[in-house]
Amino acid sequence: MIKFLHAADVHLDAPFAALSPEQAAGRRQEQRALLTELAEAANAHGCDVVLLAGDLFDSAGASDETLLALRRALASIHAPVFISPGNHDCLLPGSAYLTEDWPENVHIFKTDSIEAVELPEKNLRVYGAGFTARFEKPLLEGFHAKADGMTNLMVVHGNPTQTASPYNPITPEQLESSGLAYLALGHIHQKSGLLRRGNTFYAWPGCAMGRGFDELGQKGAYLGEISGSGVRLDFLPLSGRKYEILRVDAGDDALAAITAALPEDTQNDIYRVILTGEAEPADIPALQAALAPRFYALTVRDETRPRRALWAGAEEDTLRGLFLQALKAQYDAAQTEEDRRKIALAARCGCAAMDGEEAAE
Repeated sequence: MIKFLHAADVHLDAPFAALSPEQAAGRRQEQRALLTELAEAANAHGCDVVLLAGDLFDSAGASDETLLALRRALASIHAPVFISPGNHDCLLPGSAYLTEDWPENVHIFKTDSIEAVELPEKNLRVYGAGFTARFEKPLLEGFHAKADGMTNLMVVHGNPTQTASPYNPITPEQLESSGLAYLALGHIHQKSGLLRRGNTFYAWPGCAMGRGFDELGQKGAYLGEISGSGVRLDFLPLSGRKYEILRVDAGDDALAAITAALPEDTQNDIYRVILTGEAEPADIPALQAALAPRFYALTVRDETRPRRALWAGAEEDTLRGLFLQALKAQYDAAQTEEDRRKIALAARCGCAAMDGEEAAE
């Protein structure tokens, strides 16, 4: 059995431009701490190899602080580490992959020709290649792993979802004929789950840490096992602040509506709250000031529609008019505010349905 850790798209030294300079610096420090977490996970789970499938850096360069943290984390791993540079950290002149000294257990694939590293003591062969420019040709075209009884893995940055992608497009036919037991991919920032084409299993874990509202929810890496029965993958959640988008019907009290809709623990996370439904224009600065202590960072957007008078059209000789007339009579006769609220909600929902719009709950 071969155990491995598969991570990708860490994007070290990302700018986090949407955050304040202080928060952005803090997030880059959190990225560096993530490296130690990955190393500790690989050791704790007894991984035989670690596969890093590209965009480890956000660009070709890297800060001294990041390089030091990365070298220390990689050196602490008890297994060989294989790195495949991607489109963000491609092997351009001056790349840290080409200029820095790396720990002895680290192998970086430094050309766009697929090469193999054999680990005979594990009966294992690891293939890989790296991007040498921002765009990369189909690296797996014509590739076939050796069929000699060794377990064949590959780590590479690439796109198996778009055959016209400029980022090493990978076709189903290439996967099926590859002869690989497992292909560790990077580039796509949402995790794939375990996929299979022919006898080849493959996956991408998504980015290791969210950096914007196009990278929502829990992020992490994969822990995998290869045995005679195939491949097993388990998602490894990693520490990091989550980005979340929350849509809330503003109603009559936007602050109360947002507060009621929020999960209990949001202080470590970055939220975008979008107000919807029919409502008066919201005081966005006041809402952000009131809610800011509940988040690491928050933006509030107003996408509400102007509120139409509740009983507008009740005098019309139409289906809408008859509907509103009947409900208005009940509203006027209601004895409690709760009853009036329910009747008003029924009126709004009924009119929204007639207009083909989504009603507020």
